[in-house]
Amino acid sequence: MATRSAPESVNSRSLSSWERVLRSPLQIAAIALVLRIAWIVIGHTYKFKTADDNFSFGWEMGRIAASVATGQGFSNPFGPPTGPTAWEPPLYVYLTAGVFKAFGIYSKASAFVLLALNSIFSALTCIPIFHIGRRVFSEKVATWSAWAWALLPNVMFWCTRAVWETSLSALLLAIVFWLALTMEDRSGWLPWFEFGLLWGIIALNSTSLLSFLPPAGLWAWYRRNKLGKSSFGGVVLASVIFFACITPWLMRNYRTFGQFIFIRDNFGAELRLGNGSGADGTLMLYLDPPHDPYAMRQFQTMGELGYIAMRKQQALAYIKADYLRFANLSLRRFVYFWAAPPKDVEPAWLGVLKNSLFLASSVLMFWGLGQALHRRRSGAWLFFWLVLLYPAIYYLVYAIPRYRHPIEPEMTVLCVSLFTEAGKKTTGSLPDQS
Repeated sequence: MATRSAPESVNSRSLSSWERVLRSPLQIAAIALVLRIAWIVIGHTYKFKTADDNFSFGWEMGRIAASVATGQGFSNPFGPPTGPTAWEPPLYVYLTAGVFKAFGIYSKASAFVLLALNSIFSALTCIPIFHIGRRVFSEKVATWSAWAWALLPNVMFWCTRAVWETSLSALLLAIVFWLALTMEDRSGWLPWFEFGLLWGIIALNSTSLLSFLPPAGLWAWYRRNKLGKSSFGGVVLASVIFFACITPWLMRNYRTFGQFIFIRDNFGAELRLGNGSGADGTLMLYLDPPHDPYAMRQFQTMGELGYIAMRKQQALAYIKADYLRFANLSLRRFVYFWAAPPKDVEPAWLGVLKNSLFLASSVLMFWGLGQALHRRRSGAWLFFWLVLLYPAIYYLVYAIPRYRHPIEPEMTVLCVSLFTEAGKKTTGSLPDQS
């Protein structure tokens, strides 16, 4: 029998090693991190403008973090002294404050460290993306989905330019999505402990993600119930862990404001930024205290809760005056969430191009979701509930491109599946599973 020559054997081993790198989620994540750090360094994205008194460096989260770092506590979301606040969730604010204390408030070193941390969060997201893709579809979908997340510029944009919780939210949601998919395979108390802990962390980082908690929990219970596995004790444990995570912050809010506030309090103000005189479905940023001196004086005079209550009353009065108008605005916001709001940029064609690409990714995602449901992929309905429920709150207030990013890992898997699964017959699909 003929033997393989030495050069062929070496080439084969080299190719095999390279293939292992291409298919390794850890290797993909490492390459993703290198690319993100390089973007920060080469693009000097850590150099935030100072003309706005550093407000674009973390916006409200940056302001509160600066207050924490200077010993003023969790307060002053817009800069001027306005007292304690619950405007933002605490987790990312305290992370930012810790960096400020170590590397300087609004310093370039702090900016670099925070963007590097965001890049780590973004790069690590390749790992749950890979496992979600492999679990629901195939190894091929998993690999290409992870590489798409690692390489796409629109993904890298948020972690390398914005000091905000966006990239951490995407990572946490992808992990808990993966965990929900695998709960049916695992026994014991540990998965339920992890489930409750993850959701507690998510709540303290971004409360808008909590809309996905009920379907994720019900999914885990339903899938385990079909296999005859008990879940009641696990659900109780997860609930206890979840409330143990958020209760200290709820107690802080109650002691501070004298009333119950579920993590953050600014919904009424956000509702007014999308609903009122001049509303067209986009964010009326000019009404926000940092951009409107009159609103800032109102905030200082009335206090945070009084200001928010006033804004909420104004928004509700506007909505109740014409429900059909509100429905029309909500429909516009639905379009803007998935197609991005109009951009006033020069040249004009650049804005059209960016919005077209944004819309195309949404269309491909919906198409991929439809195909997954049609092929009865196990996990397809979990994607469906995420896409249905997470954006709903933004249809009521306003939609900006950043709000879509936390669910873009799951969107990436669905988009990639559309191309890699093309041509397969329905008869070759996995048996479902709702």
